[in-house]
Amino acid sequence: MHVVSSDIIILGGGLVGLTTAIGLEQAGFSVTVVDHLPKGEFELSAFDGRSSALAYAPCQLLDVLGIWDYIKDHAQPILEIRVTDGRRPSLMHLHFDNEELGDGPLGHLVENRHTRLALMKRLEACENVTWLDGQSVKNIERDTGRVTLELETGSLVTGALLVGADGRHSMVRKWAEFPLTHWSYQQSGIVCTIEHEESHCGIAHEKFLPSGPFAILPLTGNRSSIVWSEKTHLVDTVMGLSDRAFESELQRRVGDFLGKVSVIGGRWAYPLQLHWCDHFVDNRVTLIGDACHGMHPIAGQGLNLGLRDVAALVEVLTKNARSGMDIGSLTVLEEYQMWRRMDNAMLLSVTDGLTHLFSNDHSIIKQARTAGLALVNEIPMAKKFFMSHARGTIGELPELLKGNRP
Repeated sequence: MHVVSSDIIILGGGLVGLTTAIGLEQAGFSVTVVDHLPKGEFELSAFDGRSSALAYAPCQLLDVLGIWDYIKDHAQPILEIRVTDGRRPSLMHLHFDNEELGDGPLGHLVENRHTRLALMKRLEACENVTWLDGQSVKNIERDTGRVTLELETGSLVTGALLVGADGRHSMVRKWAEFPLTHWSYQQSGIVCTIEHEESHCGIAHEKFLPSGPFAILPLTGNRSSIVWSEKTHLVDTVMGLSDRAFESELQRRVGDFLGKVSVIGGRWAYPLQLHWCDHFVDNRVTLIGDACHGMHPIAGQGLNLGLRDVAALVEVLTKNARSGMDIGSLTVLEEYQMWRRMDNAMLLSVTDGLTHLFSNDHSIIKQARTAGLALVNEIPMAKKFFMSHARGTIGELPELLKGNRP
């Protein structure tokens, strides 16, 4: 029987899982990553059409871990964010400009496929990371000192700690019986990439329409990523439109400030929901990223929240290992949970509130929220507060988010 032994096992080879592996390996741990998909599928352009906004602080993490060098040529700086209520230009808007903080861009927009390829390239230099791709887990067992995964092939993977980075349908979460709070927004996010005649000038736009938020996010070149939140019962109709009809509807929603738009590649639809675990650690096991929490893309913070998890977990495990502590003990893992629980809860609550507020077309609510946008836009301290949140520089930051090694 083949046995793979390491300090830490990570179940899930997505963006958060691979970043965790790199961070832990750089901190001196041996790591085994297990994922049910073959590596080749991660490299296909059709695998994931989404793009992610990487806030300033998570970009610091990616830089110190040596990942940013592989991403930077594909990263579009976000210089401004413009938020409007409705399709038409209005005095009731919110405008964030990076020059108001004077410390680089608000963040960067990167296609997930480029981030994934960057992580895979960086992993090639990680001597103490074993990646078992195309491997499904049959069973998970633990005792007082180790946790063991039995793979469908019959091989065993053993370590002192299991990190569940296996997404919203997490096997680890179900096995550990962590309670999950979740609900659907009755919306799906329709995602595609467009090419346009005019420059986006590094400006991200978010329009709040009756069906849900509609985001136009700048990519490198004259390209933008579209995140179109639509009511669930209309999604099949939209996805079934011919290319010409789909582009026509996109043009209507985007407007004419980018000139003529055309779709590049495919389109995808993802159900939008909120889910989170208030309790996500136990003896020898913890959750991270989407296995622990997921939110509406209205604020563009999903991946950033996962990378904040990474930074905190790496720091907690590194500090305790140096002190001779058992990294899989509940005492150590509760330190990680305490650090992340409040940040997760606050951002999820704010995002949920914004989703309900801006997906409501009631006239009184609409008047109140547009007035609120205008008010925040005129109060410098309020704008600075929201911009700092967008950059990920609020709160007690782990060292990796400051650009330092833990």
